[in-house]
Amino acid sequence: MRIRPTMLVWWGATALSFVVLVASTWSLVAARGRVVEPKNLSAGAPTTLIVLGAKAADGEPGTYLRNRLDVAVQLYRAGRVDRILNSGNDSDDAGREVRTMRAYLEAAGVPAVAIVDDPIGMNTAATCRRSAEEFGVRRALIVTQGFHVGRAVGLCRAEGIDVTGVIAPCDGCTGLSLVRNYFREALLSRPRAMFNAFGVGQICQRKGRRGRPVR
Repeated sequence: MRIRPTMLVWWGATALSFVVLVASTWSLVAARGRVVEPKNLSAGAPTTLIVLGAKAADGEPGTYLRNRLDVAVQLYRAGRVDRILNSGNDSDDAGREVRTMRAYLEAAGVPAVAIVDDPIGMNTAATCRRSAEEFGVRRALIVTQGFHVGRAVGLCRAEGIDVTGVIAPCDGCTGLSLVRNYFREALLSRPRAMFNAFGVGQICQRKGRRGRPVR
């Protein structure tokens, strides 16, 4: 039986649509009842805050990162958090995200002793894993933008962290960048996060290490 190219395309599109739907559903279910605006935090909320890294350049945080840090400052000043874990890619090529985050927080009045640095939180999955394994986090808030927060909550819950997502605003974000990020979340990031949450990503990485390097 000869399979037509159009049939292969149809099967591929159907499979992709199914994965996207399941991943989006997983993200919604994982975050249900666990996402709030900063002003709506309950009295018994965790007092450790994880701030996810994002674009930084020349010692200045980009728009997404600055908005996340502003929420961190707001919560610290209000006495809602007493420890801030900055997690990102602190390499020179990535703009020294974590050093930039610390400098911004300290300049805003957050004392150095209240800040913990994770310089190799290369992505959200790594941040959640390292928060649990390296920094002993068991309960936490995690701050990021709305399009990202469900995935962040799901990944941290998969690592055993009792987590609440705090939505950072996107003041200054362009419409184009928001559309791009929402599409990337739906088509790429959420499916990958779902596989990581259920251990598929780690299994693939272990298999890859036996052969060629996984990048």
